[in-house]
Amino acid sequence: MDAIELLTQQHREVDELFEKFEKAGEGKDELLMDLFVRIADNLAAHAIIEEKIFYPSVYVGPTADKLQEAVEEHLSVKRVIADLLDMDPSDVQFKAKMKVLQELVEHHVEEEEKDLFKSVKKLMTKEELAVMGEQLEAMFSEVIQTQPRMQVPRETDEAAPLA
Repeated sequence: MDAIELLTQQHREVDELFEKFEKAGEGKDELLMDLFVRIADNLAAHAIIEEKIFYPSVYVGPTADKLQEAVEEHLSVKRVIADLLDMDPSDVQFKAKMKVLQELVEHHVEEEEKDLFKSVKKLMTKEELAVMGEQLEAMFSEVIQTQPRMQVPRETDEAAPLA
């Protein structure tokens, strides 16, 4: 699977988790917490592979401005996740904050898929995207097992560096 296909697939998986969260009823705190943990871990691991491999690899010419915005969007997402880590699903603001998180992620995904990924396809060969896809998948598989959400509070001071 190439890099863009992998990242797009991960976008869909998180979107499905947000849908499950929305459908979970009141009084389902355990389910809500489980879904939040899965969403937060997936988003944290996804951000790591983008910031460590994908973004630096495509940080040239036409994508540079888009990537600066992307890491700022990641920072906003991380700050909301950090807030949620200190909350309980029974907290009156928990669902509202989850909705804000979902909206931030949806906006970020839309920009990546409509703009950034198209630019990257013009910059890289299919072979380069395939090799990067393998690297991204390997790192994601490794990171997802480490409860990556727990690292997020340490990453909320400033956006990740691109170089």
